[in-house]
Amino acid sequence: MSLYTALIRPLLFRLDEESAHEAAAAALALAGSLPGAQGLLRAAFAHADPSLETTVWGLRFPNPVGLAAGFDKDARLVGALPALGFGFVEVGTVTLEPQPGNPRPRLMRLPEARALLNRMGFNNAGAEAMAARLKGLGARAVPIGVNIGLNKDADPEDAPALYAKAFARLSLFGDYFVVNVSSPNTQGLRLLQDRLKLERILTAVSGYNGDKKPVLVKLAPDLEPEALEKLCVFAAEHASGVILTNTTVDPHLREAALEAGGRRREPRFQGGGLSGAPLRETALERVRAARAAVAGRVPIVGVGGISDAEDAWEMLSAGASLVQVYTALVYEGPGLPGAICRGLARRTVGAGLPRSGTQGPRAAAGGAR
Repeated sequence: MSLYTALIRPLLFRLDEESAHEAAAAALALAGSLPGAQGLLRAAFAHADPSLETTVWGLRFPNPVGLAAGFDKDARLVGALPALGFGFVEVGTVTLEPQPGNPRPRLMRLPEARALLNRMGFNNAGAEAMAARLKGLGARAVPIGVNIGLNKDADPEDAPALYAKAFARLSLFGDYFVVNVSSPNTQGLRLLQDRLKLERILTAVSGYNGDKKPVLVKLAPDLEPEALEKLCVFAAEHASGVILTNTTVDPHLREAALEAGGRRREPRFQGGGLSGAPLRETALERVRAARAAVAGRVPIVGVGGISDAEDAWEMLSAGASLVQVYTALVYEGPGLPGAICRGLARRTVGAGLPRSGTQGPRAAAGGAR
């Protein structure tokens, strides 16, 4: 049992979920600003091993374990997070204009299921504020991804222009970008997973992508298999990769997770997307299906239910070039990325990491053909 699980987690879990997140974020932000603190964090938590290094889209990743979007919505923590041992960090989801998100409570723990429910609603300070923070970041220890979404009050017909404007404001400051059309917490957003609508968005983004930054698409786990396959094939032609998956609204997974803690009838646990351990098998299935569909033409980023090195190894073996965690960080604490990397390093002895799909550079949306 770690210090986090024995002492710190019980204290944080006495707070409501969002207050606990804010307290943890404040501690990380402070650590990132203090001289020498990042070195201490790195010594305490990170695990560096040359066998874990990988190159995807021409970017060097010190290891394939990243932090998923949602934890650092406004790029306030990108100075400290790499010191925990992450091989890359994805910030956001950011929208063109600032917005407060949905009313609280909007983040709920399900400890018995090792899961979270969230209906945050893209609360963030907007693209302009994020650009200012990333501009002042200086040298980067790991690649930084920027996850872009749509404002709640936006007209869906304006989505291509709005995604493109947000990308244009941030294009100089991200190493890769993600078009998020799969959150269940912005009404109508998942309808943008329609091929024609998504093509319009990616084409608009590509018009501002003179530097050919990698542009990925993040898809929902709740797509029908045929729809997922078609979108993955489409992404292989029009984007630089896919991220699988976002949170789920699958009623069976939700009910099972709520039943585990006896919360099925509590009003605050209604609605929102489910993440964490219950999503693991679904995410693996989606990554396997995507690997078959794209046939190595673009990389896949696997996320959903990864809580240890075995989960990460299985996701990489299923077809992911990189993996991401978030929910498990709430339950396992800052030692999680280092622990996963140590486990992966042991697995690579004599074998190396599973290598799935293209690892090299690839032009971004619109220029990928």
